[in-house]
Amino acid sequence: MVSSSSSLSLSLSLSPLWVWSFVGNWALFRWFKKCFYILVRFRVSRRVKFDNCVGQFLQMETSVDFLNYLDRDVSLKIFTRLEDPADLVRLSSVSRSWRHFVVANGLSKQLCLRMFPCLDRVVCVTEPNCGQNKSLEVGCSSKFMEWENLEREHRVYSFLARGFSSFPLTECVSDAISASSTDNYPLESIRNTLEPRDIVARRASYWSSKGQSNPAVPETLIYKLDSDICVITEIGVHPFRAYFQLGYPIYSAKAVRFRLGHAKVPVQDPVGERPDCCPDDNFVWTYTSPEFPMAQENRLQRFELPEPALCIGGILQVELLGRVQRQDIDGLFYICICHVRAVGRSFWPAFSAEIIEPSGKFVLKAQAYTHPGPSLPEEEPCRLQEASLPRLAGNLEQIVNMLRGQVVMVEEFRDGENDESDEDDEFEFAD
Repeated sequence: MVSSSSSLSLSLSLSPLWVWSFVGNWALFRWFKKCFYILVRFRVSRRVKFDNCVGQFLQMETSVDFLNYLDRDVSLKIFTRLEDPADLVRLSSVSRSWRHFVVANGLSKQLCLRMFPCLDRVVCVTEPNCGQNKSLEVGCSSKFMEWENLEREHRVYSFLARGFSSFPLTECVSDAISASSTDNYPLESIRNTLEPRDIVARRASYWSSKGQSNPAVPETLIYKLDSDICVITEIGVHPFRAYFQLGYPIYSAKAVRFRLGHAKVPVQDPVGERPDCCPDDNFVWTYTSPEFPMAQENRLQRFELPEPALCIGGILQVELLGRVQRQDIDGLFYICICHVRAVGRSFWPAFSAEIIEPSGKFVLKAQAYTHPGPSLPEEEPCRLQEASLPRLAGNLEQIVNMLRGQVVMVEEFRDGENDESDEDDEFEFAD
């Protein structure tokens, strides 16, 4: 019986020329070396004769598939050690037998589930041409159809896993849905928080809650993301500084918490309607972040999630916990926010999801195998302007009323602390 120390020295004494002819690069050589460590751990539990396995490896020629010398469970243990989706794709390109092994065992799907366990709610996957060739499916055997499904899952999950790390970081908030309360609608609507600036058309731009005598009363803001499938990494919240009040108070919250999920019913466009009429029980939250303390400062405060969070359904909730600022006029506590944004990887137009209620499961739809590329952030301002049309129309109406003498505008005030460029409030996107 070969000891573990001697087996390790034996594995490291392989001829470099034989290794390079078999694996082709240094990365796969390191992976191949891990195979021997796994065999050492498996030789007792699986009763594998390690010395015989090593002898078989040494006697193999480059044209022989070493998977034929290993049990299926041992091979799976080795292949699942790959954590980079690109390595798994390269592995499936080595030979037909290796591709068959990767596809038949759903290794791409297993990789996605390890990255985001919430993908276990997927009931099926579809492709752009899925269902168009139903006439060709007539007369096909069940084994053929089963293999076609496995091939489809392999393509979809391989591209999805690649997108988790390669799709560019962008701003993912596309529209505002509702607020738990609004003090002065529509002048202090949640839609104002889509605008990065706190002054628009010489008027303060912010959302304000209703006043409360109890500072512990929370508030919630709900937003629609620009894709059904997003990986959120960071969320920013900018409290509002009331420059038109004595002392320039900042109406921030004590803490903030974020939730991701989907709507039970399609969300109607709240344009022209009071946006605090959408109760929280209309949504299903599948992710809840820890609480983050919030500073009473006039700046965009960035909260990085402990781990990237996968959002299926494209709904974000910002929960503002606790109030810190009392208004001198009425003695009530308020929370005022001038901007909210979320940074992550958007999977539109490559992927979409169809939620199946009431189970909460969903159909994963691959709509196009195209990489968004670096051009997506450049198109972002056009999309934001389109989402801001209702708010801009409201600002135009305010200007018309001002010209008619119906509105008394508050004179714009900016101190040295507030004269910061817009670049200071921007996220630095980086892959």
